[in-house]
Amino acid sequence: MAFQFTPLSLHDVVLILPTRHHDDRGFFSETFRASAFEPYVRDPFVQDNLARSAAGVLRGLHFQLAPRAQGKLIQVVRGEIWDVAVDIRRSSPTFRRWVGTPLSAETGHMLWVPPGFAHGYVVTSDGADVAYKVTAEYEPALDRGIRWDDPDLGIQWRNIGP
Repeated sequence: MAFQFTPLSLHDVVLILPTRHHDDRGFFSETFRASAFEPYVRDPFVQDNLARSAAGVLRGLHFQLAPRAQGKLIQVVRGEIWDVAVDIRRSSPTFRRWVGTPLSAETGHMLWVPPGFAHGYVVTSDGADVAYKVTAEYEPALDRGIRWDDPDLGIQWRNIGP
């Protein structure tokens, strides 16, 4: 099996552990296979993004409104981050709850954040490059954000001072 899928505490947010094949040259790993992701990712990926950030940078919380709500497959290709997803689906039993998990280039773990969630991360290493695939193209008129320090959410960010 090329991937292990582990649902997290929020419905539909999934930690993905790809299989890495190591040898004396390094390693090889699949990062996406449509048939393996089919139970989780219902829409095709239409845009790939890459963000480089310095140590301590916090990006987010971002989301995009319907009809262009984005699902995101996040992978760190350099460094390490603390990645957070917030359920913003009003009809969901986990509305306004969040889940966080470390992601790093060293482990290769990925996070699937479906449409209907806000997403953000903080860089917990000297710097990080984060690659992500999205299920809807960026639409500036539908782009929205939530304050990273919203007291109603109470997100426990790592490596963030007061």
